[in-house]
Amino acid sequence: MAELTSLKQAVSELIRDGDSLAMEGFTHLIPSAAGHEIVRQHKTDLTLIRMTPDLIYDQLIGMGCARKMVFSWGGNPGVGSLYRFRDAIENGWPRALEIEEHSHAGMANAYVAGASNLPFAVLRGYRGSGLPQVNPRIKFIDCPFTGEKLAAVAAIRPDVAVVHAQKADRRGNVLLWGIVGVQKEAVLAAKRSIVTVEEIVDDLGAPPNAVVLPSWVISAVCAVPGGAYPSYAHGYYGRDNNFYKAWEAISRTRDGFRAWMDRHVIGTGDFAEFRRSLIKA
Repeated sequence: MAELTSLKQAVSELIRDGDSLAMEGFTHLIPSAAGHEIVRQHKTDLTLIRMTPDLIYDQLIGMGCARKMVFSWGGNPGVGSLYRFRDAIENGWPRALEIEEHSHAGMANAYVAGASNLPFAVLRGYRGSGLPQVNPRIKFIDCPFTGEKLAAVAAIRPDVAVVHAQKADRRGNVLLWGIVGVQKEAVLAAKRSIVTVEEIVDDLGAPPNAVVLPSWVISAVCAVPGGAYPSYAHGYYGRDNNFYKAWEAISRTRDGFRAWMDRHVIGTGDFAEFRRSLIKA
């Protein structure tokens, strides 16, 4: 059952050094505040899992939190490279980073398999691509009914899943709506889960086609207004496109990146103040 607690306490108790960690959210509801708390608590040796690693994983990698990343696309959306990710791959700074690369479809199906308590997922995909040559966890099997050759990928079952959502009620049930990626599947596949939310309410008032995560599949719910910024939370605030553009210059050099992280993430220790400082800038 979900416990309503602070983000600091949830990260301290539920995320352990060496864990596999999925932080999902597609375009919006990216759990940025949770990522910053992980940095502040110096979690390390993490296997980071995310279909579209962008700024928050660039920050975790650059601060030395990660030893491996499982992903299907990595970049600064609409801008270009993730320089801290690239530096770790090319130069081993601040530490060497192992990678496991998939397609979007492969990872989505692997999450579904994990959420369904199955050992692997089967899909039509990967044939004709170079990914099976660099990823030994992509296999091919023959369909027992038709003989068709199909791709198989191991289920994704993270130690911890972290997602952001719009609302939770006081019993720990969570509501999210808008563009939904694999947040539901990540939570259901994980051993433990943290959900940050914009607000805690008495009644979710769930609209049609929304996703409700019941309290019994969640470990901790944390009220963190602005917790998705600089991505957006539908119905609460928009995406800060200027910040995504600014990140290209901020992250390009090691010294510039560390100075920014020390000032805005480590130094303040408070995401609300961090968000206000960015908006003022």
